[in-house]
Amino acid sequence: MDLTLIKQLAIPSSSKIVLLVADGLGGLPREADGRSELEVASLPNLDTLAARSLCGLIDMVGPGIIPGSGPGHLALFGYDPFTYQIGRGVLEACGIDLDLRPGDVASRGNFCTLDEEGRITDRRAGRIATETCERLCRQLDQIRIEGVEVVVRPVKEHRFVVVFRGEGLSDALADSDPQATGERPLAVKGVGPGAERTAELVNQFVDQARTVLKEEKPANMILLRGFAVPPKLPALPELLRLRAAAITCYPMYRGLAKLVGMDALPFCADLDDELKTLSANYDQYDFFYVHFKGTDRAGEDGDFDAKVAALEELDRRIPDFLALHPDVFIVTGDHSTPAVLKGHSWHPVPLLLSSRWSRATGAGRFTERECAQGPLATMRAVELIPLAMANALRFKKFGA
Repeated sequence: MDLTLIKQLAIPSSSKIVLLVADGLGGLPREADGRSELEVASLPNLDTLAARSLCGLIDMVGPGIIPGSGPGHLALFGYDPFTYQIGRGVLEACGIDLDLRPGDVASRGNFCTLDEEGRITDRRAGRIATETCERLCRQLDQIRIEGVEVVVRPVKEHRFVVVFRGEGLSDALADSDPQATGERPLAVKGVGPGAERTAELVNQFVDQARTVLKEEKPANMILLRGFAVPPKLPALPELLRLRAAAITCYPMYRGLAKLVGMDALPFCADLDDELKTLSANYDQYDFFYVHFKGTDRAGEDGDFDAKVAALEELDRRIPDFLALHPDVFIVTGDHSTPAVLKGHSWHPVPLLLSSRWSRATGAGRFTERECAQGPLATMRAVELIPLAMANALRFKKFGA
């Protein structure tokens, strides 16, 4: 739906919407028994809720397109990810409250492990402790490059942000991260007019970082991806005429919420902490975005059983969400991360929407196969917000 039309239809209300995003929710069957993670997991609360909810599948971007977390979330928030594109670097920077200036180029960084031949053996350096990341970032922040200011800040575990600040910089840069083990880090290349100088400056930083980290184990190198300048997006609270808050444990998702105008509540340690934050702020906002990371992390690690366990952890807390009596309660994901693929995939994501006004699907379970039989079939993710607003009685009639 067009954002201008959404703004025209939105009306104030006292109703509450809770959007629970289980990152990487969708999966694929494993060879052993032909069942996906959702089908193997014991999910009594989600299954019961699905039976009385509107269910379906949502396509985050388009058929066959593998969505990153940024495009996936933007679509969930109602923004067409083809029209509004945000680089990973900006998301990470905003997530840690790092102020970006016009013209800054931000990049997401990973500490990684290289073998003696310079090939990547672990893109995440064993998910080093955040304290180690902080120490290494302090060292990298001392790097000086003529013609540009470099700012390096830790994020969490192996993740960090690097910002290049100066005149005439371009974000039209290819990643240095090949996103595969067994490969060597790539040289950063300019992929647009006037980007060659910026690529050269970035590569100087990478070369110096290699020297700084050469004696470190396991984090002896860096990978950069998602070069981006700060974007301008319409503010979601103004479009929907409501107060919106984000509750997250990871900076990138907090950054996404801030970029669309949500209030980013303080970082949470885990799902229990997120629920406490939701309850404590429930009277202050109308729309809550709550992010759960465990499902995606296990999927990317290729750990099928760990993803099943994460789903079961989430299921145990569903009654706590429902105890707040949201007028609209949505459970879905920002993309699929099947453990059998060890990464994001193009497969549509299960969705359930529970409200007094939703037509119950009667799904037997909250799984990919059951949701595919729902009346929504497979819809575009950008259509979710209008559906939520309608079920919250926050839209007026369109036309005469």
